Amino acid sequence: MNFVEELRWRGMVHDMMPGTDEQLQKGMTSAYVGIDPTADSLHIGHLVSIMMLKHFQRAGHRPIALIGGATGMIGDPSMKSAERNLLDEATLRHNQESIRKQLARFLDFDSDAPNAAKLVNNYDWMKDYSFLDFIRDIGKHLTVNYMMAKDSVKKRLSGEASTGLSFTEFSYQLLQGYDYLYLYRNEGVRLQMGGSDQWGNITTGTELIRRKLGSEAEAFALVCPLITKADGGKFGKTESGNVWLDRRYTSPYKFYQFWLNVSDADAAKYIRIFTTLDQEEIKALEEEQAAAPHLRPLQKRLAKEITVMVHTVKDYEAAVEASGILFGHATSDVLKKLDEDTLLAVFEGIPQFEVSKETLATGVKAAGLFVENAAVFPSKGEMRKLVQGGGVSVNKEKLETPDQVITTADLLNDKYLLVQKGKKNYYLVIAT
Repeated sequence: MNFVEELRWRGMVHDMMPGTDEQLQKGMTSAYVGIDPTADSLHIGHLVSIMMLKHFQRAGHRPIALIGGATGMIGDPSMKSAERNLLDEATLRHNQESIRKQLARFLDFDSDAPNAAKLVNNYDWMKDYSFLDFIRDIGKHLTVNYMMAKDSVKKRLSGEASTGLSFTEFSYQLLQGYDYLYLYRNEGVRLQMGGSDQWGNITTGTELIRRKLGSEAEAFALVCPLITKADGGKFGKTESGNVWLDRRYTSPYKFYQFWLNVSDADAAKYIRIFTTLDQEEIKALEEEQAAAPHLRPLQKRLAKEITVMVHTVKDYEAAVEASGILFGHATSDVLKKLDEDTLLAVFEGIPQFEVSKETLATGVKAAGLFVENAAVFPSKGEMRKLVQGGGVSVNKEKLETPDQVITTADLLNDKYLLVQKGKKNYYLVIAT
C-alpha cells in the first residue's frame, strides 16, 4: 500500500513537502504526530491525525505518537485566541496513560513487528534541559524574523481581540521544532504529520534540523485538511461540547448517534477519513445511498466502523438496539438491558416527572400514578380511553387496564418508568 496515494484518495492530504513520497518509497520510515495531553481523553477532533498514523502503520511504516507533556505546559498559539491553563506533571502523566489506552484501539504497540508503534512524551527530554542550554543550542539557529512570519504568530498578533502573545507561547514553535530534531536523532524519524494548522510548527522543525545538522539532513512534513461540516459548522462539536472517545464523557450510544446523524455529504467525506474501508466498498455504499438515501447506508456503516474501532462490537450492538427504542422497534427486554446513562441519553429531552419511591413500595394503580402522582395524562377518563385503544405502554409493554398495579419491581435501573402515549409521545417517571 502506497501511503501518500492512500491518503490522497481519502481526501487527507492538504500539503506535503517535496520528496516526502520518495522518502517513503525507500523503505520503512518512522513518522510522528503530536497530541496535546490537556485532557485524559482524546476527542474526535484528534481522530484525523490518529487515522493518519493508522494508515501509516498499515502501509508498513513505523508510527510514533508524541504526547506533548512539555509543550502542553505552554500551549500552542495556533488556532487559539488566548493562552491556556498550564498543567502539572501528575495530571500530564495521568492523561498520557489514558491516551495510550485509547491509541491502542487504533495502533499496534505491543507486537514484535519492526513497525510496532511507540508512545513518547517530550517532557522526558525537556525536563532536565536548562533554559540557558536550550537558547544556546537551539534558539540561535532560528531568527525572530523567521518565527514571526508563521501564520500562527501573525494571526494572534493581528487579531482584533488579540491580547498579544507571551514569550512563553512565542517559544512554542522552538520547542516543537526541537521535538522533531530529538526524534530525528534518537528514533530515526524522517516525517512529521498533523493538521494543516500545524504546518508552520512542523516546517520550523524541518528547518531546525537542516540548520543544525546540515543541508543533507532530510526531514519532511505532511499535513491533512482541517475537517469541517458541509454546512460550515465546526466538526465534532455538539450542544453538549466535544464528542469524546472515553465513555465517561460521551456514552457509546451518543457516540454512535453522532456519526449516524451526519448529513449525506459529510457521511461521504467522513467514511473515507475515519474508516479503513477500501475504495470499492465505499463506492458500493455510495451507490446504495444514491438509490435509497432514506435508508442511510453510508451513515450506518460509518457509525458501525468507528464505534467498533473506538469502543467494542458489543457497544455498537447495544447502541443499535437502543436507537430502535424511539422508533418502536424494540422490546421491553431491550429496554431493560440499557444502563442508566444510555437510557437517559436515548430519552434526553422528553418530559420527566418525579414520584416518591414509597408510593410504589406497596403498589399503586396505573391510573392514579400517571394522573395524580405524575401528570402524564390530564384525567383518568382520557387515560382509560387510550388504554382501551391499546395506546399506552409502560416500559414497552402494553398496559391492559388502567387499574394495573405498578410497583418498585417495575422500575428500570431501580429508578425509572418509561410511559408511552400513542406512537411518539414518551414520558419518564423517576422514582426518588
